[in-house]
Amino acid sequence: MKTKQSGSLRPFLILWSTQSLSTMGSSMTAFALVLWSYQAHGSALTTALLSVCSYAPYVAMSIFAGALSDRWDKKRTMLVCDTFAALCTLVVLGLAEADVLELGHLYLVNALSGLMNTVQQPAADVAVTLLTPREHFQRAGGLRSLSYSLNNMLSPVLAAGLYAFAGLRGVILFDLATFCVAFLSLLLLIRLPQSPGQNQSEPVLQSARTGLNYLRRERGVLDIILFLAAINLTASMFNAALPALALTRPWGGETALGLVQSASGTAMLAGSLVVSLLPAPKSRVRTICNCLLLAMSTENFCLALGKDLPVWCAGAALGWVGIPVMNANLDALLRDRVPVELQGRVYAARNTLQFFTIPVGYLLGGFLTDRVFEPLAARMEPGSLWDRLFGLGKGSGTAGLFLVLGFLGVLTCLIFRRDRHIWNLEEQP
Repeated sequence: MKTKQSGSLRPFLILWSTQSLSTMGSSMTAFALVLWSYQAHGSALTTALLSVCSYAPYVAMSIFAGALSDRWDKKRTMLVCDTFAALCTLVVLGLAEADVLELGHLYLVNALSGLMNTVQQPAADVAVTLLTPREHFQRAGGLRSLSYSLNNMLSPVLAAGLYAFAGLRGVILFDLATFCVAFLSLLLLIRLPQSPGQNQSEPVLQSARTGLNYLRRERGVLDIILFLAAINLTASMFNAALPALALTRPWGGETALGLVQSASGTAMLAGSLVVSLLPAPKSRVRTICNCLLLAMSTENFCLALGKDLPVWCAGAALGWVGIPVMNANLDALLRDRVPVELQGRVYAARNTLQFFTIPVGYLLGGFLTDRVFEPLAARMEPGSLWDRLFGLGKGSGTAGLFLVLGFLGVLTCLIFRRDRHIWNLEEQP
């Protein structure tokens, strides 16, 4: 069976809108738990471990889960995985209501949810391909970036407001309500065609090797995945350190953290709207490289050297406005390049290679913040170069780390921009 070549976007729109709503509910719960963790323990590393526990099983098992996803019914797989994630959220609610919730519980729940996501994500990616006419690939990518942008913009603000008004219980109940909407819509309103390779009997290890072998043959696809892996290392170090910076600077706090993330989401919303309406660019590879260079050369430096909240928000906006454009073009490039009957296995191999740097980055970001840069800043004297650049006091060490991340991100973009295999992706597949 081939991907739909023409037709209505209605099935995709139903799937996209309801799954996006559910994702927002999950993001609100994650944001509330990060606030709870940092306020309870005051450690960037402790908070970063929440994300490490989510990503580690996802990265470790993705390559095998993709092989299973290719042979299983996509709709049934998504329904089962989403239900399991909702049950994990219910467990957190029960522990919180009994006043026995501990970080260890959250680490375990996040690990189990991440494990389910290893199967759910490739199934969802193939479902989008099956439901989307080929001529609408870029528009579908733009709409997915749009929902991601809205999520980044609204979930911190909504989570903070709901958390203040109704506590963790209110946030989790909203999350469960959005899950019900997405579950019932997928169950009753979406009919997924059977994908090529479904119900095939190829052994799991052989299926996993199929995805890796494709990447070995297609060096351009492999190298652009490694490019994103290097960017993810810097970005996850940034994410691990951000609460330690935003919650401790004199002009920071919970509201400041929410506003910075909302500024990122607002910028992504603008970028998503633009890419959803524009025609395909002449060079998708050039667009991807330029957008990533813009992201790496702005936000890190603004947060490192900025001395007030407006500068932080401006940096966040500049850093994220091009990301939806990058994502949509990367999504269209891969969907057009990778045969649909291989996408589950190839995307699973991609997930392992592209995202293995995220847990590493979270651990590095938390460790460098708590054990290297903050102790280093505490030894600095008033009037020193460090004081003039970053100030003194808690959070100034994290600002120094952000300056290093800025240079690391720019260097990564310049190195991969010279990769000829990536530029060869411009050729007709």
